[in-house]
Amino acid sequence: MMTRAHILAGRAAIACPAQAISLFVALVLAFVAPASAYAQFRGAPASPGFSLAPPGGPSDRPVPPGSIPNVPAPAAPAPSAPPAALPSPFPTSPPLAAPSPLPQAAPPAAAAPLIPAGQAALNVSARFAHDGPPIPSGLVWRVYPSRPDPTGVFPVLKEDRGASPTFILPAGEYVVHVTFGLASDAKSVQLRESVKQVFEIASGGLKVKGQVGGVDIPPQQISFDVFKGSQFDSKDGQRPFVNNMLTGQVALVPEGTYYIVSNYGDGNAVVRSDIRVQAGKLTDVTVTHRAAVLTLKLVDKKGGEALANTQWSVLTPGGDVIKESIGAFPRVILSEGEYRAIARNEGKTFEQDFKVVTGVDREVEVLAR
Repeated sequence: MMTRAHILAGRAAIACPAQAISLFVALVLAFVAPASAYAQFRGAPASPGFSLAPPGGPSDRPVPPGSIPNVPAPAAPAPSAPPAALPSPFPTSPPLAAPSPLPQAAPPAAAAPLIPAGQAALNVSARFAHDGPPIPSGLVWRVYPSRPDPTGVFPVLKEDRGASPTFILPAGEYVVHVTFGLASDAKSVQLRESVKQVFEIASGGLKVKGQVGGVDIPPQQISFDVFKGSQFDSKDGQRPFVNNMLTGQVALVPEGTYYIVSNYGDGNAVVRSDIRVQAGKLTDVTVTHRAAVLTLKLVDKKGGEALANTQWSVLTPGGDVIKESIGAFPRVILSEGEYRAIARNEGKTFEQDFKVVTGVDREVEVLAR
C-alpha cells in the first residue's frame, strides 16, 4: 500500500524527470571513475561494476605491477655505419716521411798554427830510406842555428819527439837534426816561407839471443857487443857500436854490416858472428854456443864433501889460464874441449884433467891425494 509520502515522491519525480536523471548520472560517474582508476593502477581490467573497497587478495600490501602479456620486446637497433668524414675546408698535404739520420760530420781538421809576421812554418817527417815507409815513432828532432853563438856553442832552438812536428821560426837558415835510435840524419834548411822537409833515415832493428844445444841461454848469463864492419876487418882497440846488449833488446842501428861478439859467462865461451842490417827491417839473430856449465869440487873421496878455502885455476892443454877463483863450489862456463883443473888447499896442489861436452852441465871432482 502506498503511503502519502510515496505518492508525493512520485509526483515530484514525475514533475521533475530531467533533474532526477542528471542526479543519477552524477552518482554513477562518482563511483565508476575511482574504481576504473584503481584497476588501472593494479594492472587489471576495470570491472563493469564498482566498489568502494580495493580488491581482496592473499595480502593487503600493494604489489608491483605485473608484466604486460604478449607484448613483443623492442628490436635491437641496427648498427649504424660511422658517419662519413666531412670534406675539410683546407687542402690536405701528403704525410710527412720519417726523418733521415743526419750525416756524421767529419772530425775537424787540426787547425793550422798561427804564423806571426816575419816567421814561417817548418814541417818535418822521416821515412826509412828512399821510398820507404814513414817512421811513426822513436824520433827526436832538434833545430840548431846555422852559426854558433859567441861562445862557440850551437844552442838547441827547438826540440820535439813527434812523428811530424811543425816548428814556427823566424826566417833564416837552420840545421835540423833527427835521431832514430843510433841512426840519424841532418839537413840545412833555408827558411823564407813555410815548407815541408822529409828526412830519410836508412836504419833497421837488431835483436840477438843465444842458445846452447837448441835451448835458450838465460839472459843473465849472456851479453853481446856489436861492432861496425866485419870481424875479419876489425882493428885492435875498436870500440863497440853497441856495448853490453842484452837478450831481447832491440837496437836501432844504421843500415850496414856488423859483427857480434857473444860472451856466454865470464870464461872462454865467446862466439863472433857477422850480420847484415837492412833499412826498415828487424834483423833477429840467434848465436849458437858450444859450451857447458861446470862446477868444481875438491874432495877427499868421490862423492865426498867439498873442501872450503880452495884456490882454483882452469887451464887449456897449452897452459893458458881461462879462469881463476876461490871457493868450495866455483862455477865456470867453458867452451867445448879439454881442460885441466888445478886446486890448492892448505899448501897442497891437486890436479885433474876433464872434458867439456856441449850442453852437458856437470860437476868436476878433484881428489885431494
